[in-house]
Amino acid sequence: MPDPQELRDISIIGGGPTGLFAAFYAGMRGASARIIDALPALGGQLMALYPEKYIFDVAGFPKVLAKDLVRDMATQALQFGATTHLGQVVTGLKRAEQNGAGHFVLETSEAEYPTKTIVIAAGIGAFAARKLGIEGEERFEEKGLYFKVLDPKQFTGQRVLLVGGGDSAFDWAVNLQGIAKSIMLIHRRDGFRAHQATIGQVQEFQRCGKCDLRTFWEVKALQGNGRVERVTIFNSKTKEEETLEMDAVIPLLGFHSDLGAIKEWGLDTEKADIKVDQVMGTNVPGIYAAGDITSYPGKLKLIATGAGEACIAVNNAVHWINPKAKVNPGHSSNLAIFGQKDD
Repeated sequence: MPDPQELRDISIIGGGPTGLFAAFYAGMRGASARIIDALPALGGQLMALYPEKYIFDVAGFPKVLAKDLVRDMATQALQFGATTHLGQVVTGLKRAEQNGAGHFVLETSEAEYPTKTIVIAAGIGAFAARKLGIEGEERFEEKGLYFKVLDPKQFTGQRVLLVGGGDSAFDWAVNLQGIAKSIMLIHRRDGFRAHQATIGQVQEFQRCGKCDLRTFWEVKALQGNGRVERVTIFNSKTKEEETLEMDAVIPLLGFHSDLGAIKEWGLDTEKADIKVDQVMGTNVPGIYAAGDITSYPGKLKLIATGAGEACIAVNNAVHWINPKAKVNPGHSSNLAIFGQKDD
């Protein structure tokens, strides 16, 4: 087993799809790599927030469960010996020298990791779900109040209240059909941010009596003895209040994101994003970024985009380490590392 604290060519911050593909590409280029992530498992948001949801816009998959995509990407990523260091928050960065050559040292909550280059693939950064903002809600967390859905079967036979107007709220209004006893979806406005096709599905469920969709309603209070039993909601237009018997409340209101200690590295940022150039380089030589955390003109925050950016970041990191190394590795179907040869 390699020493976790040995000098690596590339340290990847983030174990989501972009970070996983970066680890694969590093191995394909013969570069040693490690992945560091604050979450306890690989997969980033896919595993932390919606492992049971289908993804439809990954090349080669008509549809794929998030957890299955992560499983296969992890198998692909780790085949060349990249190590993973999970449950570790990045706390700092310093510079050091070894054998006359300078390098970085990534500091985490658990250890220090020397590295020649860094690829930041931290998604939206450290993220936390937006709370309801009502008194006493923390008493009911994981006791009827859930800010993420990891296993939809836990809501079998339950009366579920979904709160929000985006894709996640509408997706779960669809995906919990046939599982939950009843589903109500409330949103504080009459405009939705979800995909129109999904909105249409939920509206059709409402017409069939399979879902109660209400606009201008918000949660006012949660009640129960040790866990959620009742929920009081109010209409912001009419000021009407209603108390309903509920077994589960799932607020899907988005997330607060934060770059954490990375903000102190002198990187050019735009809000919570890191600015990069056309080779995914930051303003600090040797530090690259890829995926949702990056910002540049025309940026699209998609898994497909992140995979491409990971390739660009890693290939240019390899070239930065060794200027004689080509930026373009050629086609994988011809690479000796896979037992292939040029035709």
